[in-house]
Amino acid sequence: MSQIDYYLSPMSPWTHMVGDRAAQIARKAGVALRYKPLDPLALFPRTGGQVLADRDDSRKAYRLQELERWSRRLGVPIKLHPAHFPTNPAPSAYAIIAAQEAGGGDLDRLVTGLSRACWEEDRNIAEDDVIRDCLAAAGFDTGLAFTGLLQGAEIYPRNLEDAVEAGVFGVPFFVVDGARFWGQDRLDFLAEHLGVTL
Repeated sequence: MSQIDYYLSPMSPWTHMVGDRAAQIARKAGVALRYKPLDPLALFPRTGGQVLADRDDSRKAYRLQELERWSRRLGVPIKLHPAHFPTNPAPSAYAIIAAQEAGGGDLDRLVTGLSRACWEEDRNIAEDDVIRDCLAAAGFDTGLAFTGLLQGAEIYPRNLEDAVEAGVFGVPFFVVDGARFWGQDRLDFLAEHLGVTL
């Protein structure tokens, strides 16, 4: 059975724009969706990219313009300058990893809840209280915020290595059957590849 490897960071506004559309595609296509959180700040320099702080002002301005456009197009609210961006993406990524391994809740809801906390609610997704709230809202044991630390710390850097090996150079990024799709604006192509429509 095919599997969609979804490389993401809950700190990315473009991950926020994905929402639950990747999960919808996976369900319609009858394939597994494997979340693979990673640190984009570690990915970019290894794959020829630049972290946001180092980009030219023209690129930064265009990014904000595109986020506004996509927010309107998709009906996804976003605060262009959230109170806690950038923040340390590792704690929320560890929670996603631990929840995926443990099961028992709604993983799609956890991922969207964390990105919503950052990009709509001005909450710091590096804080334990925020992570526990998102875990609880998605039906997971809130103790995963602590018990999953070691597991997350082991898998998180491995996801980065897997990403580099798979040809991933940004987030969100989707890989299925060797085909690669970069960005939330390529989900239609992902769906087409799998023979479904959004």
